[in-house]
Amino acid sequence: MFQVRIHGRGGQGAVTAAELLSVAAFMEDRHAQAFPSFGSERTGAPVVAFCRIDDRPIRVREPVMRPDALVVQDPTLLHQVNVFEGLRPDGAVLINSPRSVAELGLAEYPGHALTVPATALAVRHFGRPVPNAVLLGGLAALTGCVGIDSLTAAVLERFPGDLGRANAAAAREAYDHVSTAQREERAHAQAN
Repeated sequence: MFQVRIHGRGGQGAVTAAELLSVAAFMEDRHAQAFPSFGSERTGAPVVAFCRIDDRPIRVREPVMRPDALVVQDPTLLHQVNVFEGLRPDGAVLINSPRSVAELGLAEYPGHALTVPATALAVRHFGRPVPNAVLLGGLAALTGCVGIDSLTAAVLERFPGDLGRANAAAAREAYDHVSTAQREERAHAQAN
């Protein structure tokens, strides 16, 4: 089972991101579940959402405590919430930031962490600072948890018309950004 925990702030679409990821998995004939964990938070307050993907029916219903991947929609959460709690040693982390992992003070992070400027991509593609679908494109490239075609189909189903096409294009650009960053990391590791 592949488990994802999404950390965001109210209004950034963390809950929608988990739902989109689960729909993309369904489109690949896999089992998935998505759900949030929040109370009466207001816009801007920390929010957590979860998604599980498996080839077999999923019976567990508790929050994801040992994620295989983390998505951090707002880098200010890195210093406000223990986002890395429970992350598996080989877990993947995708952070919404135009800054590098080293610039965020995470150079010593033992797992695989990358950044993607998801908010900037969202603003450029559809004029709103909502990074959720954009980050999922990056997550698809980073982990392979779902394919980019399934993800963009889920986005287009949820957001028909121009908004869906713009979100899908932003997700594909994030996918390409992360794919390129991974290739550069591998080339750098081989050179050293």
